[in-house]
Amino acid sequence: MHGRVMALIMAGVGALLWLSTAWAQSLPYPNRPIHIIVPYPPGGAVDPIARRLAQRLLEAWGQPVVVENKPGAGTLIGTQFVAKAAPDGYTMILVATTFAVNPSAYGKLPFDPVKDFVPVGLVCSFPMLLVVNPGLPVHSVRELIDYLKAKPGRVDFSSIGNGSTQQLAGELFKSMAGVDIVHVPYKGSGPSVMSVVAGETSLTFESAFLTMPQVKAGKLRALAAAGAQASPLAPNLPTVAESGVPGFDVATWAGILAPAGTPPDVVQKWNLEIARMLQSPETREQLISQGVEPLVSTPEQFAEFIKVEMNRWGKVVKQAGIRLD
Repeated sequence: MHGRVMALIMAGVGALLWLSTAWAQSLPYPNRPIHIIVPYPPGGAVDPIARRLAQRLLEAWGQPVVVENKPGAGTLIGTQFVAKAAPDGYTMILVATTFAVNPSAYGKLPFDPVKDFVPVGLVCSFPMLLVVNPGLPVHSVRELIDYLKAKPGRVDFSSIGNGSTQQLAGELFKSMAGVDIVHVPYKGSGPSVMSVVAGETSLTFESAFLTMPQVKAGKLRALAAAGAQASPLAPNLPTVAESGVPGFDVATWAGILAPAGTPPDVVQKWNLEIARMLQSPETREQLISQGVEPLVSTPEQFAEFIKVEMNRWGKVVKQAGIRLD
């Protein structure tokens, strides 16, 4: 996981302690159903997180919380919907890394990613692994780099689509390792992973939760964790950074945003409840067992994190020449 995010977690926990439970529960909000917009198709990695949060909020606040999938146009449809929603705390959005990528990948967005939203808080990240087809004659990142340098432009890597975190991980690896690999986009994580299993492509960066069953079955070979730390689902794997690409650190993250103008007390009430959920031992254990890393931050820390991510991925998008419009 990102080193800077680990700092956020530690600082965020301390900063949240000043918020009073009695104060949060005394607010008149909410008094009607709430909608959490997920700008991805049903069944994606963020869906279970949104539904877990919805259940927690229902139990805490006594109001229905509806998770509504609004996919399309690379998450722009659902995101624009929330940007134009009433800033009253009854329409929120669970965004992922794509939110920080789109400003660079699109020439023009139908919303301002900074001015039209209020960051509420980080929720989690999805640690990724670098995996290869077992037929590839490599057993380490160093061997992979040597193999790729001997075959420039002749080895493919898969992703779940143009502009995805998986593609950006591959592009960042290309740049930092000094190799030339060819991107092949698929429509979703399942097809992307299975393309490597079938040998249609040679490697991919994907969540540990999705790839470890294939690794254990001998259908994929895991070389390294893509984040700054080992994955809980593969604790014995070194990181890419430790294996010959210093500084390499990639993970998909997710967090809650509200429309700009949402009252600060509503934002803080959401932030406090998210933190309570993520600090619950039961929730933490369940998430970690599924390869998900819980994250806690203040709204201000999440705002700064988004700016850092936009700048970071903007450089990768520009260097790779990624355009989504």
